[in-house]
Amino acid sequence: MAEEIEDESIEEDIVEDTAEDTEDTEENDENESQESDAKSKSSWSKKKLLMILLPILVILGAFVGLYFSGIVDMLLGGEKKEATEEVKEEELKETIFYDLPEMLVNLNTSKRKQIYLKIKVSLEVAKKSDIPRIEAVMPRIVDNFQVYLRELRIEDLQGAAGMYRLREELLSRVGKAAQPAEIVDILFKEMLIQ
Repeated sequence: MAEEIEDESIEEDIVEDTAEDTEDTEENDENESQESDAKSKSSWSKKKLLMILLPILVILGAFVGLYFSGIVDMLLGGEKKEATEEVKEEELKETIFYDLPEMLVNLNTSKRKQIYLKIKVSLEVAKKSDIPRIEAVMPRIVDNFQVYLRELRIEDLQGAAGMYRLREELLSRVGKAAQPAEIVDILFKEMLIQ
């Protein structure tokens, strides 16, 4: 009988252990299913995020690549840039310079010693057709220059501001003398004060 009681208690222990094991496995299964649900939810949200961000990044990368290759400029108005560049090149080709004769004048000084100014300038002309007009009035241009330059003092020519004033005055005088020819600028080729 003692053996039977022991067998029964062993059987009860085994049944209890199996019941506990089944409860543990059920709890583990529930925990695992909750964890797998959480993992699947987080992996699904990651997948959604990838599905949204990946195409945006691809499109953005393609746009940046096209921009740096210059294709976007062509599509968005690069033709206008090319047209303006062609116009600028044509303007450079059409830029005409006309050299005036070298002039030597004495400057206005209160001292006994004479100070001379030797100047050589070029005129930038807007059109080639303006050159005959300039040649026709050359004596008037030279006279205007001579009268103005003789009244200058050495202090009037010093510094960048002095050179700027001289350029503006000469441009004004040659523009009035050569009308209707258009003089764009005056360029100093040589200027010597002695």
